[in-house]
Amino acid sequence: MLRLAFSILGALPLPLNHAVGVLLGWLLWGVSPRHRRITRNNLARYCAATGCTSPAALRRRVVAESGKGMSELAFAWTAPLPRLYGVLRGATGWEHVDAAKAAGRPVILVTPHLGCYDIAGRYAETRIPITALYRPPKLAWLEPIMQAGRVRGGATTAPADASGVRQLLKTLKAGGNIMILPDQVPAPDAGGDGVWADFFGAPAFTMTLLPRLAESTGAVVLFFFAERLPWGRGYHIHVAPPLEYPKDKQAAARATNGAVEQLVALAPAQYLWGYNRYKHPAGAPLPPQGVAA
Repeated sequence: MLRLAFSILGALPLPLNHAVGVLLGWLLWGVSPRHRRITRNNLARYCAATGCTSPAALRRRVVAESGKGMSELAFAWTAPLPRLYGVLRGATGWEHVDAAKAAGRPVILVTPHLGCYDIAGRYAETRIPITALYRPPKLAWLEPIMQAGRVRGGATTAPADASGVRQLLKTLKAGGNIMILPDQVPAPDAGGDGVWADFFGAPAFTMTLLPRLAESTGAVVLFFFAERLPWGRGYHIHVAPPLEYPKDKQAAARATNGAVEQLVALAPAQYLWGYNRYKHPAGAPLPPQGVAA
């Protein structure tokens, strides 16, 4: 039944898919106290740090956009490639990628939980070969659908484990390009390395893999995301200028979070505020000022 519903969602025109997504967002909001608590806490941190003037209005938009983020996965993973490419409405800043490749540099494309990760990858694969790091979805039946959907356009995937990191490193050293999420909480008990760094005014456990990959391969680091346009009109890609990492591990982690903050400012309602970004993962040291999860 779930597979059928997922297939139907993927077959819907994008405006209708997003309309269903809005309903899903409000349904999740209504049935999950944990989701409401995390979202409210994260938005409170964001508003305290940025001075947003209408937190209630922002929260309503976040609920709707988070639902679209769920429903559009069916579209991104199962819709025919011509339909997928047809919703790409252009890019701002792609010249940074072109300049890096013209100089013979490998590229690390970094996209946070903002807009649509999979659509961002779709745009990238139309321009350059790409290997994307991924974590399996919590619902096991979705993984083969996700994998089949992501590799259709010629992209390569790498699991978020030691073997996947080795694959990313090999790709970059050969002059290739990778795509990675910067704001998933590392799991020290599973080998993930991280440090506590400020993110919208509160300590968040932040990966160190990204600056280490850049330093060891000389790759150009470019933060980007696919902005979801209103009324299902498609997506626009935003690419920020290259990020130069400082040598200090703590400062580099803060630079990562700062780059994410700058992208979030472009579309704050489309960030995944329901993700427990400030959690204290098992095996991590205590944060400098505690964690409110």
